[in-house]
Amino acid sequence: MAVKVEGTINIKVNLNAVVRYYRRHGVMTQPGKYAEMYQGLPDNAPELVEVVQGLLIHVFHAHRYGVKLDQERVKRDLSLRRTEDMLARILELDDRLVTSKRDFDKRMVANCRDYSVLMVSMLRHKGIPARTRCGFGTYFTPDKYEDHWVCEYWDRDQKRFVRVDAQLDEVQKTALKIVFDPLDIPPGVFLPAGRVMQLCRRGIINPTQCGILNMWGLWFVRDNVLRDLMALNKLELMPWDCNDFMQKRDRTPEDEDLVDEVADMTTAGDGFFPHMRQLYKSHPELGMPRDWMH
Repeated sequence: MAVKVEGTINIKVNLNAVVRYYRRHGVMTQPGKYAEMYQGLPDNAPELVEVVQGLLIHVFHAHRYGVKLDQERVKRDLSLRRTEDMLARILELDDRLVTSKRDFDKRMVANCRDYSVLMVSMLRHKGIPARTRCGFGTYFTPDKYEDHWVCEYWDRDQKRFVRVDAQLDEVQKTALKIVFDPLDIPPGVFLPAGRVMQLCRRGIINPTQCGILNMWGLWFVRDNVLRDLMALNKLELMPWDCNDFMQKRDRTPEDEDLVDEVADMTTAGDGFFPHMRQLYKSHPELGMPRDWMH
């Protein structure tokens, strides 16, 4: 279903609202009582990426750094949703400020979502508007659109959101043969979930190519469309978190229309920010229950 928006959008006014909104923390990015660990953080995104990479080790790439992960440690670290809890774990492993690069075996085990959320937390702490995006990367496995999360931050000089993959350090760039700049991902390399849904609907992408591990198909794309909507509303889920709408077995045509509307709103650009926010607020079923983390 195509989104119909009446009237003229005032892009300048909306962008002011957008940058104000993404400058402030959400529930997941608050450093909480560990904010003092952020002392001495650099003021620019490239250096903040290096800080994040010095704190985390990716669960799928630990072997590339000579680290053998214990499954209990993996389970524990990957269960940490909020930045405050991540910082507590990082501090437990090494009690220095986050600006101190950790040894590989002293880093918190993480996934792409964790890299992006921690990066967004640091950017917002420095007063830089930032947000996470849930979608699909084309640079992990040939001919596959793999589940992935990245970060976007507002570049004041360029007056645009710059897309960053905070997990891609030199080791991973070499292993994955990355030929683009992870600090400014070009269009088409990472696709927000809504864009993948649109291309699946048009028959341009085969949904069986979209997913991760043993989870592939249009259902996975649908779920990521909603995760991206929640991320744009500053609720960054775990990649496996689901609400009742995602788990609904018998979707109606109205349900499918709503997912398509979400896909359109999350890919329409920041000029449609108020409409994206209103869509989220007016459909509680698209979000998570109030007590879902308790």
